[in-house]
Amino acid sequence: MRTRYSTVAMVLHWIIALLILANLLLGWWMGYLTGMDQFAKFQLHKSIGITVLVLSVARLAWRMLNPPPPSVAPMKPWEHRVASATHWFFYVMMIGMPLTGWAMVSVSKYNLPTLLWKTIPWPHIGFLHALDPAAKAAVEAVSGGVHLYLALGGAALIALHVAAALKHQFVTRDGVLGRMVPGLRSTPTVN
Repeated sequence: MRTRYSTVAMVLHWIIALLILANLLLGWWMGYLTGMDQFAKFQLHKSIGITVLVLSVARLAWRMLNPPPPSVAPMKPWEHRVASATHWFFYVMMIGMPLTGWAMVSVSKYNLPTLLWKTIPWPHIGFLHALDPAAKAAVEAVSGGVHLYLALGGAALIALHVAAALKHQFVTRDGVLGRMVPGLRSTPTVN
């Protein structure tokens, strides 16, 4: 029986995790910048966000085609439900945050282009970009609010996820962390 995630799942997990952490920090930092510094960081933020979107859709497709290994940790039924819900909320965050950011850019009164990684032109969402100014302002307000709350919820979810991983590694010692970390033991440690 397979106890570890596939190499593809691990690589996607860690790349997406690092990109999300970087983008959460960058998003917070951008609020303190002005002028061209802010513009350059917004372009980077959008590039990271769209990359997260593409990789997250790939990860979701991979997960559907290659189900994760069964849990080996002795957990209570409610713990399994919380773990499962947490993973699905991560997908909502990983896909929802970039989509709401893309929506905000598409309806922005500034009509700035997006150039991914300073190279690839990225289009606005056509039907949103075509809205009248009042509708654009409403969509920008809603998508901006959702984007912010997904970021805050995502940060809390990351903290919960890291705490759970550390609990499994150092308290219950059940090998759960080793299922997603290359080179780490994925079998329980006997005391």
